[in-house]
Amino acid sequence: MAEPIEIEVWQGEISELEVDALVIPANESLFMTAPTAASVKRRAGDEVEWAAVAQGPVEAGRVVVTPGGRLAAPYLIHAVAVGHELLADADRLRAAVDAALAAAEHLGLRRIAISPLGTERGVFGPADATRILLQGIAAHADDEGRHLESVVIAVPRSDELAAVHAVLDAATGRVRQPLADG
Repeated sequence: MAEPIEIEVWQGEISELEVDALVIPANESLFMTAPTAASVKRRAGDEVEWAAVAQGPVEAGRVVVTPGGRLAAPYLIHAVAVGHELLADADRLRAAVDAALAAAEHLGLRRIAISPLGTERGVFGPADATRILLQGIAAHADDEGRHLESVVIAVPRSDELAAVHAVLDAATGRVRQPLADG
């Protein structure tokens, strides 16, 4: 039986994390214009966008991999979870999650950070996106010979953080207790 994949949650800019790859939301044209992608591009450099766009366009449910530019992470996985028609298609979102995990596995990566996919244009809420992400990670955890050991779910805002924690707590049966004063 394979070891479980460790899941951590982090609030802040995903581009600050020191992991093997960042999985970021992308649009079909692969231009890095959505908030998370634009933030990553500012830190990584324009060359990561050029490398992505050169591989596109791609349909929803697919990913492309580029170098990480000036990031600590050597790779960026650009995941297209939502098409231009902005439909909440859970199958496409699942396909994008699966493709991102498969790309990480193909590269032999052990630790990745992922921004909840499908939320960047308001198509999926953070809770729904996290549920689908966890399903993908759970399915991937059973793969024989996998390299992936750890996934950091990175969210920029506290409301997203609360939603992600609620889904994780429900999935694990845990309830977070507030820290006691003093």
